[in-house]
Amino acid sequence: MTDSSAPFAPSASSAHLEATADAYDAVAVIYDELARDALDAFPLDRAMLAAFAAHVRAAGSGPVAELGCGPGRTTAHLRELGLDVFGVDLSPVMIDLARTSFPDLRFEVGSMDALDLADGALAGVVSWYSLIHLPPAQVPAYLAEFARLLAPGGHLLLGFFEAEGGPVTEFDHKVTTAYRWPIDELAGLARAAGFTEIGRMLREPGDNERFRRGALLMRRG
Repeated sequence: MTDSSAPFAPSASSAHLEATADAYDAVAVIYDELARDALDAFPLDRAMLAAFAAHVRAAGSGPVAELGCGPGRTTAHLRELGLDVFGVDLSPVMIDLARTSFPDLRFEVGSMDALDLADGALAGVVSWYSLIHLPPAQVPAYLAEFARLLAPGGHLLLGFFEAEGGPVTEFDHKVTTAYRWPIDELAGLARAAGFTEIGRMLREPGDNERFRRGALLMRRG
């Protein structure tokens, strides 16, 4: 059950974070309906999540955070893969939906740059399309925070829109402004934050998708 005293602190006041939260609050119910079976159609996405879970279990397990969990469906999938997982999201409406759909999982409103957790508290971090709305200059600081949260040997999984050979590119995401990343550039930023790459995935857009998708599986230290 949700622990109302869970250790999450509000992020420093930020117009960008507030605007992102407001944008997702406004579409949360529709987003949840559209995302309900999103993983079913994409075996490569499921394979990356499964690989992440297998690496976390092989390293001895421990708590895993999905940061930017939305309505909680990927968090629930990670639980089905055998992980001790909880979710965090900026959007209070998304968190309400997640708690309603998965009352036996822990979900908290918070910002992934302001988790009041000790250094090395987590065995895994999943950022599944949650870095995409950050201004690119802010991404290194978030990756450094993920590294702080992870124990040595902990694992990180990033999901994102891939730039298909171009530079980091802003685009008109249906909810709010987002960015597409060259996979090598994002991998380089993760290495600079102290991560070692284990594997990567690129897949072409599916039906009703506009852009190539990417995923990076990394290990801290």
